[in-house]
Amino acid sequence: MHPDLSIIIPTLNEARNIEAALAPLQDLRNKRVEIIVVDGGSDDATLELARPLSDRQLTARRRRAAQMNAGAAIAEGRMLLFLHADTRLTETALLPLLELQETTWGRFDVRPDRAGLPFRVITTLMNWRSRITGIATGDQAIFVSRSLFEQAGGFPDMPLMEDIALSKRLKRFAKPLCLAGPAIISMRYWERHGVIRSILRMWRLRLAYFFRASPQRLYRRYYREP
Repeated sequence: MHPDLSIIIPTLNEARNIEAALAPLQDLRNKRVEIIVVDGGSDDATLELARPLSDRQLTARRRRAAQMNAGAAIAEGRMLLFLHADTRLTETALLPLLELQETTWGRFDVRPDRAGLPFRVITTLMNWRSRITGIATGDQAIFVSRSLFEQAGGFPDMPLMEDIALSKRLKRFAKPLCLAGPAIISMRYWERHGVIRSILRMWRLRLAYFFRASPQRLYRRYYREP
């Protein structure tokens, strides 16, 4: 029997996180759910650690969009969930996905993985932004029916903003759902680079993308130290 849900996790040197990401999903493997890990060429033990905790593992071209499309290509579920390796979702949060309609997509509300008012503000703003704009980002665990994903043409082959681009495509077919979840997301980027600086940087990049800046140029800016 084919699974109802395929969870696709793109990875790159995630040995520190992959077991913690996969552990809460293990009971779902007996409930019509498959777990697919798509690695971008890690030089650590990511794949070795993921193997006993996932149903299928493969290597794809190093780029999140390419990895997620590769996972979707072999997935058997009628619903697809794209989950970052540093995002945590419990079995309880994921079970509603098994009952969704065929032409559905959306994301989860998010909460931070550590205490502190600045981190709560960040995640609250993320949730509000998505409700207002109908745009979901990868941190929010995007889910989409296979049929809708194929109609939208999958993730565009771009190095950054592929989640926003896919959301724009999917909005043409259906309004996004928001599931309460929550998805617990990592605050390591904001903690490392500073909350205010990181927020301003993210919005500058998104504004530049809105005004049609090259995704390749935005990629270089994103991965350059602030």
